[in-house]
Amino acid sequence: MADNGWQRKFEDPIPLPNGRMLVTLLDAGEYITTLSKAEQQLDEWQTAIEVLLLVSRGGPTMLARIGVMKALNRHVERVFNPDRKDTHWGKRKLKRDL
Repeated sequence: MADNGWQRKFEDPIPLPNGRMLVTLLDAGEYITTLSKAEQQLDEWQTAIEVLLLVSRGGPTMLARIGVMKALNRHVERVFNPDRKDTHWGKRKLKRDL
């Protein structure tokens, strides 16, 4: 398999807040360069840049996708909602109870 470097595609495109999609490693790199210098210096974006460089030389593109997604969603706080969890306790009927 030929390695295309920066032209390698993500398994799933990365949606941006403005509706655009990042399809290749090059798209992600160009998007990061359009950010302000202060935002580029954030730890999350620095990690995304390092992973993009690493993956462009070879490696799974999923790593780069994870790095960019974590940087894009750095303000999103995941909250556990116990109401969404369906429990299975008490729902099973035994043959003798029929």
